[in-house]
Amino acid sequence: MSAGRAVGLSEGEDDPVTAAAPPDAPVTAPPAGGAAPRPGRIVRLPGVYRPQTDTLLLAHAMRREGIGPGTDLLDLCTGSGALALHAARLGARVTAVDISRRAVASARLNTALARLPVTVRRGDLLRALPGRTFDTVVSNPPYVPAPDPSVPRHGPGRSWDAGPDGRVILDRICDDAFAVLRPGGLLLLVQSGLSRPEETVGRLSAAGLDVSVTDRVTIPFGPVTRRRAAWLRDRGLLRDRLDREELVVIRGRKK
Repeated sequence: MSAGRAVGLSEGEDDPVTAAAPPDAPVTAPPAGGAAPRPGRIVRLPGVYRPQTDTLLLAHAMRREGIGPGTDLLDLCTGSGALALHAARLGARVTAVDISRRAVASARLNTALARLPVTVRRGDLLRALPGRTFDTVVSNPPYVPAPDPSVPRHGPGRSWDAGPDGRVILDRICDDAFAVLRPGGLLLLVQSGLSRPEETVGRLSAAGLDVSVTDRVTIPFGPVTRRRAAWLRDRGLLRDRLDREELVVIRGRKK
């Protein structure tokens, strides 16, 4: 995940599932998937994450899984709401959650502009929806390793910083996934290879899900990761001189 510019209404900006990857993070292998939905416009208040390669990768995985009418879907860490809107365009009944007030405002405005019935809630992951269950949960959470052990409460780093191993939010999602999914329910999440996908696979498997890594793409470092390269190497999270990272989509199915 890399820092994006902060903008207001982006005239003519494509829906993230149809847009090309940004210059600092090109897709090196096109993800599988069917035809993309129609373009839309994305509004982002300052500090809200810009949809980019990880968004694109997860959106294609969602389409491949046959998400559509009758699917009750939760988008955790929705940011601008791009994935929630993608799911709604596929026909799903969508609830989107984010802890950031600016992200919630952005997602609600995008929902209104798109005229799609997405319910957007502000809250701390599943604490925003006590007792609710869903057919599908998707998430593009903060996953970038950061020197600060705590997750930022303010600023753009809130969209990507996730503690020294990049797993502060990922671990919570893994621990709660089984309870929020209905029988046969599906979890799709995207993360960096720097935040140990094998740990995600292990945690989800231990929780009782059938788990696999379904999509992989290698991208050059974005601005945030480039600035932290020396620190990442010191922590043993990055091989010497490597200037690229892998993004993966992890799929879990409740037995």
